[in-house]
Amino acid sequence: MTKPKIMMVSGAVIILTLFLFPLWNITLEAPQYPTPLEMDIYIYKFADTHPHDIKNINLMNHYVGMQEIPETIPEFKIFPIVIIFMALTGVLIGFFKNYKWYLGWFIIMSVLACAGIYDFYLWEYEYGHNLDPKAILKFTNPDGSVMGFQPPLLGSEDILNFRVHSYPQLGAFFLGAGILLCLFAYITSKKNQKNTLPS
Repeated sequence: MTKPKIMMVSGAVIILTLFLFPLWNITLEAPQYPTPLEMDIYIYKFADTHPHDIKNINLMNHYVGMQEIPETIPEFKIFPIVIIFMALTGVLIGFFKNYKWYLGWFIIMSVLACAGIYDFYLWEYEYGHNLDPKAILKFTNPDGSVMGFQPPLLGSEDILNFRVHSYPQLGAFFLGAGILLCLFAYITSKKNQKNTLPS
């Protein structure tokens, strides 16, 4: 088995680590919480970092009219199927002689990853802006508009007395590594083919 094929197959298999490690983490720090509230996001579930974190986040958010973090969302059924399909397809493509299939897999997987990030942003926006008008506490911006509580997509931000952090986790890094490895497989295979052509 050639080096590019090994890289292609390995890259496709690596993305399956998304079933083991979280993609993202959102952390809320505040003086009233000595231990920050944290939520890990996998491709198939939301999970407490510490016991009862999500329950406490939901209780806190209830007062400002935010929706509860649900036990499941439609994406948790779709994403695992997509990842398994792409992993199996990538392994199969790894045995193809035509290295252009490697590039095709890389492009599709990159588009899917970007779509996943955009979907995450939309979920955060809906979660932070679709507030219950009957909420116990109401906060407004200086211009009088209703204050939103959307967590940052990436980075840290102050929301009221909370410092909110949103950063990728091990699953996201493995996903990126798997995608890049398949790109390197394409580049290496293309270079090898050029070197074998008669001058």
